Amino acid sequence: MRIRIIGGCGSGKSYTARELSKRYGVPYFETDNFVWDRSTPYCRNTPEVRDAQLAEIVAMDSWIIEGVHYKWGSESFRQADFIVLIRPNRVTQDWRVVRRFVKTRLGLEQGNYKQTFRNLNEMLFKWNRKYVRADLPRIMELTEEYRHKRIIVKNNQEILQWFSLYNDLVETGANVPVQTER
Repeated sequence: MRIRIIGGCGSGKSYTARELSKRYGVPYFETDNFVWDRSTPYCRNTPEVRDAQLAEIVAMDSWIIEGVHYKWGSESFRQADFIVLIRPNRVTQDWRVVRRFVKTRLGLEQGNYKQTFRNLNEMLFKWNRKYVRADLPRIMELTEEYRHKRIIVKNNQEILQWFSLYNDLVETGANVPVQTER
């Protein structure tokens, strides 16, 4: 099973990837970890390092890759069995961003980077607004040729239920429709 999950900040990508990974024993990877050199704070990997890491993962038999990145790594869309776009309610998405900010600032949850008020502002008022206005239409266009394996959901529970049903149908040998856009 090869799954590519994409959505804005706070859409539920990481949660969904972790849950699917636990349920089906498939390793998951975050595109942020291809972009950033986690051994040095605020240091980006070179595009060559980033692309090599992604290529190594995409060559595996099973994987779940989640992240907002789409301008590079189109190979992950091509190689995926399923492309999941999570398009949550704006209030829910913004609430998740704020909740994650508070939890990481209080030390209740570990983040990949230090949460700052500047980051919070950028996520809420810059990145997520740009994602809906500009990035989402580009992602839809980029994945149009793969629409037969594209699943668009409003929340992470929908996708978890979809994969549960899919897995049940596969186990019984039933024909499984893939394209789902809501």
